[in-house]
Amino acid sequence: MPRSCCCTAGLAASTSSVATQLNPSERRRTTRNKAGPGPVDVSVKIEIWSDVVCPWCYIGKRRLEHALTEFEHADEVEITWRSYQLNPDMPAGQAVPTVDYMTRRFGPESKVMVDRVAGLAATEGLAFDYGSSLAVNTLDAHRLLHLATELGVGGAAKERLLRAHFTEGADLSDPDTLASLLSEVGVPAGRTRTVLASTEYEDEVRADIEEARLLGCSGVPFFVIDRK
Repeated sequence: MPRSCCCTAGLAASTSSVATQLNPSERRRTTRNKAGPGPVDVSVKIEIWSDVVCPWCYIGKRRLEHALTEFEHADEVEITWRSYQLNPDMPAGQAVPTVDYMTRRFGPESKVMVDRVAGLAATEGLAFDYGSSLAVNTLDAHRLLHLATELGVGGAAKERLLRAHFTEGADLSDPDTLASLLSEVGVPAGRTRTVLASTEYEDEVRADIEEARLLGCSGVPFFVIDRK
């Protein structure tokens, strides 16, 4: 089971590994001993554990998308988003300016870290605005991503929440904000509010996180390719 795990410096190596495994010649080598005639199976399933407030996850998503543009069988790639929380101990319903949160956690060097990440994001066409972004508990956001996946818009919902957090300063702990954002990609606002008023999909989120632990994940984004 090919897999890679990264959160900072390992991101480039991880996405490079994914790109290599997407290469048709590489995939032919891994399947050339299969019995029977016929075309080589080049279909790929990629599972990605990530958090919607993780900058490396958004950067990694863009790098994967760029790699797929170079893959002639991109239409045969299936991407499944899995839940992961960077800061599960953040109080629910509380939004803290990301810059303040980073300063408390990493001290004065946090500004250098933020500037470096924003610079890397810019090379991928992402305009991170750390001055307006908010650190939040993302359990509710992940529960709604499971809902969106069931409705067939999981990828669009993931992108919308990432963009809202990193470029628009959206509070992803606020029910009204979440309902509005997800309605843009086809999730009925009423259904979103029903989920938020319950514990629906909480077990699925925690199962994703536990599975990541069992797979040896120590940071995100975490890619698993062609799990059998």
